[in-house]
Amino acid sequence: MAGRARAGDRIGGHMSVRAGIVVTGTEVLTGRVADLNGPWVADQLLELGVELAHITICGDRAADIEAQLRFLAAEGVDLIVTTGGLGPTADDMTVQTVADFAGRDLVLDTALEAKIAAILKSLMARFTGVDFEAVMAANRKQAMVPFGADVLDPVGTAPGVVVPGTPTVLVLPGPPRELQAMWPAAMASAVVQQAIAGRTVYHQETVRIFGLPESGLAETLREAEGVVAGFADLEITTCLRRGEVEMVTRYEPHSAEAYRRLMALMRERHGSMIFSEDGSLVDDQVARLLEGRRIATAESCTAGLLAARLTDRPARTMNLVRGATVGGSGAVNGGYFCRAVPADLDGWALPGWSWPDLLPHFRAIETDLDLPGTPAEAHVVGVAPGLRVEVVHRPLDAGCRAGLHVVHNFANQLLVV
Repeated sequence: MAGRARAGDRIGGHMSVRAGIVVTGTEVLTGRVADLNGPWVADQLLELGVELAHITICGDRAADIEAQLRFLAAEGVDLIVTTGGLGPTADDMTVQTVADFAGRDLVLDTALEAKIAAILKSLMARFTGVDFEAVMAANRKQAMVPFGADVLDPVGTAPGVVVPGTPTVLVLPGPPRELQAMWPAAMASAVVQQAIAGRTVYHQETVRIFGLPESGLAETLREAEGVVAGFADLEITTCLRRGEVEMVTRYEPHSAEAYRRLMALMRERHGSMIFSEDGSLVDDQVARLLEGRRIATAESCTAGLLAARLTDRPARTMNLVRGATVGGSGAVNGGYFCRAVPADLDGWALPGWSWPDLLPHFRAIETDLDLPGTPAEAHVVGVAPGLRVEVVHRPLDAGCRAGLHVVHNFANQLLVV
């Protein structure tokens, strides 16, 4: 559910630079993979003051990609951003198609080829019996760039390119982490800066609220419309996400005072429910509170979701200790754990939570062998009448090769730590 506090897509009515996005990939077109790039790039463009005209999705076919490029050019956009199709395989054809669209030949960039070779050597170092020259030959395609284009250094193995013209075309990789990491360099390109030179500069602020229905926020915004001077110059979008109300406000610099007054009213009406005024998520705030600590997670039936939420967002590092089990019995689901650090427990000085208090419980879990079954080394572990859990050996072998250890006495299951 989403709504706007005012009509219109343009702040002040004069966003003069327009852009379009072409998301490529048959897997995205057919819905097998969700499009994470289109919305993310759209938000970045809006923050820059660039009006988004269209987002299109097409499969890995040169004719379809070219059709999207021509459509957006006919719409008069100043910048086209493409995502995906930069790999070494036959169906990765975005760069070639963009070069044809721009009337430019593809040329081998030898400096880029050397960078890709260095990346591949690092990746291949962990494997034996790999023909590096064969791998490099397959990836040489990624060093072919349109003549005269700016090259963006690869984050993975795929570089990005900026092709000058009317419109300018910015070609970015498909994996979201690579695309997002490459974005600052793309925006710093002189060619991109020239393409978006006429944009409107404005601010974007995100407020997150928990416990307030969206209708309650709408009522406050209606009140603000009558008491906040300059409210009409604020573009406000509200959205309900997993029980949280998100309020995004975009405004030009001269409307900063109107936003300040709006937030004063928001704090007065809903201060106890506002948990973020800088756009940070609960995950970000918890991670900040835990910075400098050594964290262990104990998760059952979550597939590691807690640890992932603590560490997955960009630019976040944490000293995280986590075990992982292979199996499916109640003992494993109930006893997946990591021992705490004695010094941490003693430092808390909480009654009943000292190391001597908890040690017997850790030992009880470690020696929970009350379930019947064959030895853990067996291919199938019996855990209950009529239930058989197959132990998948390939991930175990990979873990062992990586230096992890297998514990054979964890409730008749295998524990990789």
